[in-house]
Amino acid sequence: MARNDLTTGPIATTLIAFALPTLGSNILQSLNGSINAIWVGRFLGEDALAATSNANIIMFLMFGAVFGFGMAATILVGQAWGRGDVMEARRAFGSAIGLVLASSIVVAALGFAFAHPILVALATPGPALPLAESYLRVIFLGLPASMMLVLAMMGLRGTGDSMTPLWFMILAVIFDAGLNPLLILGVGSFPRMGIAGSATATLIANGIAIAGLVGYMSWRKLPIRLSGADRAFIKPDPALVRLILAKGLPIGAQMLVISVAGLAMVGLVNREGVATTAAYGITLQLWGYVQMPALAIGAAVSAMAAQNIGANRWDRVSQITRAGLICNLAMTGVLVGAVMWFDRTTLGLFLAADSPSIPIGQHIAQIASWSFILFGATMVLFGTVRANGAVWGPLIILFVAMFPVRLGIALLARPALGADALWWSFPIGSTVTLIGAMLYYIYGPWRRGRLLPAEAPPVAQPAE
Repeated sequence: MARNDLTTGPIATTLIAFALPTLGSNILQSLNGSINAIWVGRFLGEDALAATSNANIIMFLMFGAVFGFGMAATILVGQAWGRGDVMEARRAFGSAIGLVLASSIVVAALGFAFAHPILVALATPGPALPLAESYLRVIFLGLPASMMLVLAMMGLRGTGDSMTPLWFMILAVIFDAGLNPLLILGVGSFPRMGIAGSATATLIANGIAIAGLVGYMSWRKLPIRLSGADRAFIKPDPALVRLILAKGLPIGAQMLVISVAGLAMVGLVNREGVATTAAYGITLQLWGYVQMPALAIGAAVSAMAAQNIGANRWDRVSQITRAGLICNLAMTGVLVGAVMWFDRTTLGLFLAADSPSIPIGQHIAQIASWSFILFGATMVLFGTVRANGAVWGPLIILFVAMFPVRLGIALLARPALGADALWWSFPIGSTVTLIGAMLYYIYGPWRRGRLLPAEAPPVAQPAE
C-alpha cells in the first residue's frame, strides 16, 4: 500500500509523478481520436469528418450519463484507501461496476435505436447524416466495454496507481489506430466498412483492453481486484448504491451540462456550413490536447485530496490545490502557445492544403484557445471540492456558465459579430466558470462532513 500512498511525502513532486501517467493516458486517447480523424478525413473526405464530429459529441453526451457513477466510486475508493480500508475500497469499486455496466447497456440500446432522430435534431448536414448514423450506431454498441475500461482505470487511480491505466491505454490505442485503415479500406482479408470501420476498430480495441486489464489485475493481485468471494461486490450494496447515486448523478449531470452545451454549439456551427463544421471539428481535436494537462492535474488533485481527506490530513489539502494550480498554469500555458503558433501546420494534418476549412480553423483557434488556461484552473478547484463529495456547487456553476452565459453570448451577439460570437463565447464562459469555482472553493461548505466516517477526530482545518 505504501507504494501508492498519496498522503505522505512532498506534495508537488508527488502530484506531478501521479499526474504524468494520467496525462500520458489522456494524450494517447486524444492522439488516437486524431489519428482516426486523419484516416477518416484523408480516405473519406470532409463530409465523413463532419459526421464523426457530430457523432462524437453525442457519444460524449451518452458517456456523461453514466460517467458520474464512476467518478463517485473513485472518490469513495480514494477516501477508503487513504484510511487503509482495502475491503471498503473493493466494495465501492464493485458496486460501481454493477451500476455502470447496467447503465451503459441501457444507454447503448437507446442510442442505437434513436441514432437517426438524434442526429436530425442536431441539424447534422444532409451529406453527413447517413455517414454519422452508420458511425454512431457501431460506437453505441461498444459503449459498455468503453465504460468498463474507463471505470477500471478510474478505480486504479483512486488507489494511487496511475501507471497501470497508462499501459492499457497504450494497448487500446495500438489496436484502434492500427485497425482503422484496415477496416475503413478493407485491406487484405478485412471487410471494407467505410466510416463504420473506424467505429468498429474502436469497439474491438476497447474490448481487448478491458479484457486484458481485468486479467492483469487478477494476475498481479492489485488491491481492488474482484476475485473469488469478492466478485459478490459486483451486486451493489444498497448503502453504497445510495451514496454513489447521490454523488454520481450530480457529477453525471455536470458532464451532461457540458455535453448539451456542446451539442447546442454544434447545432449553431452546423448552420454555418460544412466547411465551418469541419474546421470546428478539427479545432475540437486540437483543444482535446490543450485540455489534457488540465484534466490530468485535476484528476491527480482529486485523487490526492480524497486520500488525504480519508486519512484526516486536511493540512495537506490546500497545499495540493495550490500545487495543482501552478502546474496547470505552466503545462496548459505551453500547449496553448504551441497550438496558437502552429495552427496552420496542425490543421493541415487533417485537411488538404487548399481546404477552405483551414483559415476558418485558424481563426477559431486564435480567438478561443487561451480560455483553456482558465478551464484548467477550474478543473483543479472542482477536483478538490469533489474529493469530499461536494457536487452540487460545481453543477450549478457549470450550468450558469454554459447556458445563460456561453450560449447566451453565442446567440445574442451573433447579429453584431456573426460567427465570431460563437468563438468568443468560449473565453467569456470560461471566465465566469473560474470566478464561480474560486468563490465556491473559498466560501463554500464543501469542507463539512465526509463521504466515509473518519476513524479519528478530524484535525483542525486551516484557513485558505
